[in-house]
Amino acid sequence: MKSLKKKKIIRVNGFLMLLYNKRIVVTGGSGRFGQIFKKNVKSFKFDFFFPNKKKFNILKYKSLKTYLKKNKPKYLIHLAGLSRPMSIHDKDIIQSIDKNIIGTANITKICFELRIKLIYVSTGYVYPGTKGNYNENSPVLPINNYAWSKLGGECAVQLYKNSLILRLCMTEKPFVHKAAFYDVKNSFMYHDEVAKILLKLLNEKGILNVGGKIQSIYNFAKIENPKIKKIFLKKNKKIKMPINSSMNIAKLKKILKNK
Repeated sequence: MKSLKKKKIIRVNGFLMLLYNKRIVVTGGSGRFGQIFKKNVKSFKFDFFFPNKKKFNILKYKSLKTYLKKNKPKYLIHLAGLSRPMSIHDKDIIQSIDKNIIGTANITKICFELRIKLIYVSTGYVYPGTKGNYNENSPVLPINNYAWSKLGGECAVQLYKNSLILRLCMTEKPFVHKAAFYDVKNSFMYHDEVAKILLKLLNEKGILNVGGKIQSIYNFAKIENPKIKKIFLKKNKKIKMPINSSMNIAKLKKILKNK
């Protein structure tokens, strides 16, 4: 039985949380979202560890296990992986498989062995992307190799019951492109918005959609940049992108409301 001396009640964005161990290891801290997440968690009363790739290479199983045994986290937030450019997942499937599937499987196995809660960041692109408004029980059928690689990671994480899979739809702020698709819908949120709610979800399990309002990418981007150009996916047939990968976030709203 764990000592009561380790028990601590903390407040996260107005939510009370009871923790015996408040250590969190975050992979991929140098990535786009990782950097934003790091900035947003400075005020939270957790002990965060953001190991670099040299210390925490997700393809080196033994060194991963040694690091986690030494630091003994309660949670591991797995952000590391390969995302952009999307074309890399077609040109170099070895890298895609290694970083998004094998690396995630390594993380999952070690979390299972050491009893660490695993939070895995996946993508809403695992859904078919044809009709939109997908909930967590909707069938999955990726349209591109990036989403297949993330779904491959999900398969490993699903085997471990002390885990949470976050199917995210997020992007950088300001919107990085000079043009946006008018005929493509999703549930974009900005990185900083996701960073602010992620820690409220630490003790959830299963699969959870995390995103914002269902709208076209153009309408989303236009809020911050009224001068953004309007383009159409149907005129860019070489781009493998779902036409409507929007997600139903009723479950997320209920969780946040009941905290």
